[in-house]
Amino acid sequence: MRIALLLVVGLLSACQASLPTLPAWQSTEGLQHAQLGQIVELRTGALLTPAQLLQRLAVAPKVLVGERHDNPDHHALQLWLLRALASQRPQGSLLLEMLTPNQQPRVDQVRAALQAGQAPKDVLAELDWQAGWAWSLYGPLVQHALRQPYPLLTANLSRREIMQIYTQVPLLKGEASTAPPVQEALRQQIAQSHCNLLPHSQLPAMLAVQQQRDRRMAEALLAAPAPSLLFAGAFHVRRDLGVPLHLQDLQADQGLQVLILAGVGSEVSAASADYVWYTPALAEEDLCAKLRP
Repeated sequence: MRIALLLVVGLLSACQASLPTLPAWQSTEGLQHAQLGQIVELRTGALLTPAQLLQRLAVAPKVLVGERHDNPDHHALQLWLLRALASQRPQGSLLLEMLTPNQQPRVDQVRAALQAGQAPKDVLAELDWQAGWAWSLYGPLVQHALRQPYPLLTANLSRREIMQIYTQVPLLKGEASTAPPVQEALRQQIAQSHCNLLPHSQLPAMLAVQQQRDRRMAEALLAAPAPSLLFAGAFHVRRDLGVPLHLQDLQADQGLQVLILAGVGSEVSAASADYVWYTPALAEEDLCAKLRP
């Protein structure tokens, strides 16, 4: 028994030693907060080490990681996760909310050029990278992924598809994603994120765009080589509101694991994710103040 225990400890130590170095925190809000750096298994409340988290994620065929788009620490941890998971088992694919279908041929061309030793002069132009996603935050992750043997895949709707949804709201099929509590919670979130200033008549189309994005991400995960990894906004990956419900409707949610990266002080429930990793927060700005009368 003692020998077996020593072997287990040795294996765990070797796993820990082989992991990339964790990135230093970049934001300054909440550096003294008790939650900072904690990884919580939400079902049990247990605190995990990064190595223990990886052990759980590495065996999952689909891993969804939710971010706050403008938090630099989330992007640094995503790159760390991508590298660390690849050290535990071969990565099948990486999917990004930030890429749309019309960019996939460009992504494939850039990957092929890099693998042939022909680095493009202007990667952003070659990818047709959208300015709304800050390259200073996403660039390190994307440039790393482009040099890997597994595919980098799009997971969003194109602008043309979004405009079609606004013109004619499509029927969404599936009991989980169309449940009234789910759609009402999403409507409230959409209204709040637009400072409660949207005309009520626009909410059905806005809800449809949100849910069709989630359905597209689910379909992309279903088609992607496993094990697949999706990076997207935290609301998209939530078990109670987002992509996991669409995977359930597609009967493809087996083995799914959800990790949300959240600033300290945020509330993340067991209903929305399997794990939360607390990072420094960003200073909150009342973006709606200028719009109020």
